[in-house]
Amino acid sequence: MNPSPRPIPSPPRPGARAVMCVGTGSHAGKSVLAAALCRIYARRGYRVAPFKAQNMALNSYVTPEGGELGRAQAYQARAAGVEPHVDMNPVLLKPSSQTGSQVIVLGRPVRHMAVREYHAYQPEVWPVVTAAYDRLRAANDLIVIEGAGSPAEINLRGQDIVNMRVALYAQSPTLLIGDIDRGGVFASLVGHMELFMPEERELIAAFVINKFRGDATLLDSGIEFLLERTGVPTLGVVPMLSDWRGDEEDSLGIEDRRRRAKPDAPLQIAVVRLPFISNYTDFDALADEPDVNVRYATTAGELEGAAAIVLPGTKSTIADLAWVRESGMAAAVTARAAAGTPVIGVCGGYQMLGRRILDPEHVESDAGGVDGLGLLDAETTFAGDKRTVRVEGELLGAEAPAATASSAAPGPLAPAGTPLHGYEIHMGRTVLGQGAAPLLRLRGADGSAHDDGAVSGAVCGSYVHGVFDHPSLRAAFLNGLRAARGLPLRESAAPSPDDDIERLADHVEAYLDADLLERIVGLEAR
Repeated sequence: MNPSPRPIPSPPRPGARAVMCVGTGSHAGKSVLAAALCRIYARRGYRVAPFKAQNMALNSYVTPEGGELGRAQAYQARAAGVEPHVDMNPVLLKPSSQTGSQVIVLGRPVRHMAVREYHAYQPEVWPVVTAAYDRLRAANDLIVIEGAGSPAEINLRGQDIVNMRVALYAQSPTLLIGDIDRGGVFASLVGHMELFMPEERELIAAFVINKFRGDATLLDSGIEFLLERTGVPTLGVVPMLSDWRGDEEDSLGIEDRRRRAKPDAPLQIAVVRLPFISNYTDFDALADEPDVNVRYATTAGELEGAAAIVLPGTKSTIADLAWVRESGMAAAVTARAAAGTPVIGVCGGYQMLGRRILDPEHVESDAGGVDGLGLLDAETTFAGDKRTVRVEGELLGAEAPAATASSAAPGPLAPAGTPLHGYEIHMGRTVLGQGAAPLLRLRGADGSAHDDGAVSGAVCGSYVHGVFDHPSLRAAFLNGLRAARGLPLRESAAPSPDDDIERLADHVEAYLDADLLERIVGLEAR
């Protein structure tokens, strides 16, 4: 017989129920379990919304209104069947150095802050967090809340606005998730219970043991010990889900992608692993193709043999450009471009490919300006305003100016006229010289059109994130690389994001105690 959970807190006022996912550390599976719960309850007919009070992530997304939030919450919103909204992630921190971040509140940047400055700012932003939660709660049946890192960092308890302080405000039953793949899961779960304050401990409704490999019955004695020691039942032991990839919120996800590498795949694409890399999820759809391996390169030698090289987005373009030079990557990228290898820059990577980057207002650094790699005739100037917008459009011709681009000339990405969609998140404005042509013609949500990016020979760049998620552009791009190597052409074979979410939800649901979960969540059956 399954033990009953502790008494579930009643909502403090009318509105949605809530369930919170916290973990014994970063990458324990909080985002994943939250996404699965969003889909599980959404497909039962409930109105579901995700919520993460504060997210530290360089992977971000743009809402239909042009606000910025963490990609993990955008993925969870998709799992819930709703458009992402900034209320789902009211505070986003985008690290720009080892000690500071750009602080984004309700989708808009406030300013860069050092750690202590941000801690002083938190009392001001806490009412914003609670108001965002209350708005979601009033409009939904269930809020799936996600914590951050570990909720038992006792040195940070006074600065907590994302873990148990949120659970206490919401009076939310909370699932504590342990990553058994790292080892020490029982000690981690018990240790967290020991470090919680009594009122926090009372909210822990169940444990989830995640990323298990092997025979789950071998854990029975440990699970019995957990119940005896803490009084908390275990909701389930969830096995490692192979070949799954959702939208991660931090760079730890790159290591998982490396473990899923296909070094023998005939088509190798090298993405330069910048120190402050952002939105590396831009390349996940490429990696999902069976004959493609996306490898994250940290040395110049890892660029050898690549069918294409990508300079990805970054939150600190000037600092990462210095690393590109110091690591020898700059010389290697330049040499490969001269040999005809397609080189593609996205956002900050696009800025690096130009002749010059200017920062007169010191938006990013103390440097007033630095030389770029000089592979594109373009100059970027940083400004204090940030552009966050969804866009759609098509590719222009490889060499034709925007006014006359009508032929289907091949380019580094795909033939002219190939459709695309994506989103922009950047603070730089780039002007082209006579040696480069625009890459894309874009249309904003307001119907206005503008050109974006630059192309010169086999080198191109753009501010648009997510273009490879578009199946027709991805297929055209990869078929160009296949044709250059004498490989057979093929249609896109990457699974759709919704298929990925359904598979995740089915997997998680199969390993959770259904009766215990229903008692914890507390929604009336439909």
